[in-house]
Amino acid sequence: MALMITDECINCDVCEPVCPNQAISQGEIIYEIEPAKCTECVGHFSEPQCVTVCPVDCIPVNPAHQETQEELLLKYQKLTAAEQSDS
Repeated sequence: MALMITDECINCDVCEPVCPNQAISQGEIIYEIEPAKCTECVGHFSEPQCVTVCPVDCIPVNPAHQETQEELLLKYQKLTAAEQSDS
């Protein structure tokens, strides 16, 4: 399940730098999470880092992008393999 940032976001800038997959970027109004890059930190950490640091609790699971832990791990493996081949 990819995460999403709701309109309660206060643009505090703490989520973007902690994302190990660089899935978070500044949108037109608030920060946004790219579902194709979001693994909920599976493969990196035991819990999503953006959720951990968010002061307003505005990063729930995105119901439009439901994924199992296994699917998230496969996505992580594909993303890290792509990073290694780009190096």
